[in-house]
Amino acid sequence: MRITKILNNNAVIVMDGDQEKIAIGAGVAFEKKKKDIVNPDRIEKLFVVKENEKLQELIVRIPEEHLIISEEIIDFAEKQLNTKLNEHILLALTDHLSFAIEREQKGIHLKNKLLHEIKIMYRQEFDIGVWALHHMKEKLNVDMPIDEAAFIALHIHTMKIQGGDLHETVRQTAIVKDMMETIKIDLDITIATDDLAYERLMTHLRFALNRIYHYEVHSMDEEMLFMIKRKFKRSYQCSERVAKMLSTSHGIQLPSEELGYITLHIERLKKYQ
Repeated sequence: MRITKILNNNAVIVMDGDQEKIAIGAGVAFEKKKKDIVNPDRIEKLFVVKENEKLQELIVRIPEEHLIISEEIIDFAEKQLNTKLNEHILLALTDHLSFAIEREQKGIHLKNKLLHEIKIMYRQEFDIGVWALHHMKEKLNVDMPIDEAAFIALHIHTMKIQGGDLHETVRQTAIVKDMMETIKIDLDITIATDDLAYERLMTHLRFALNRIYHYEVHSMDEEMLFMIKRKFKRSYQCSERVAKMLSTSHGIQLPSEELGYITLHIERLKKYQ
C-alpha cells in the first residue's frame, strides 16, 4: 500500500488495490512522504475513504492527540467489554471528545442531566468513561467533569453490537428518569441514588421499556397479579400513575403484567425508606 496523502503522523490515505483507504496507526506516517510504502505492521485500522469522508475531514481538523486518545479509549473499552465496537465509533467518539476537550479548556462545563441514570443503567460503560477521564488527565493534562464519563458511556453503549441508536438510548434513559421522578413524587420520598432497591427498580424499568419496544411480554398469571393488587394496593396505585404518565407524556402503554412487577419493586423500595 502506497501513501497518496499524509493526514498526520498517525493517519494516511493509501491505495489498497483499487480502493483509497484511511490507514490509522501509531507513527504510521513517521518519516514518510507521498508515494512511500506503508509498513503494514503499523496499521491498526483501515477505512474506505468513500464511506468515511467525514472521518478524513475530522482527522485533518482536530489536534493529533485527540485522535490518539480516542483510539486508546476505544481499545480499552473493547478489552473491558470483550467485544468489537462498531467502526463508526472512531468518528463519533473522536468528534465528541475533541469538542468536549476544547470546551473544557475554555471553561465551558456541560452538565449531563441523565448522569445518575446512565451510571446505574450502563454501569460497565460508565466505568469505562471514568477510566477515560483519568486517562485524558494523564495524557493531556485536562480535567474533565464526571458528567463527561456519562457522555462517553452512551457513545460506547450505542456502538456495541445491537447497542442501538444514540438518540433512542438518550430518549429511553430520559423516560426512565421520568418514571423514577413520578414514583418519588407519588410516594413523597427521597431516595439515595446508590440504594440497591433504587438501582434494581431503575434496571427493571429500562428492561421493561426494551420489552415494550420489541413487543415482548414479561408474563405473570392473573392470580398472582390479583394478589399483588390486593396486598400492595398503595404501590400498585403508584405503578398505575407511572403507566398514566407514560401514556400521556410518551405515548407508551404499559401491559398489566409489567405493572405487577413494577409494583413489587416499588414495594421493596418503600421498605428501605
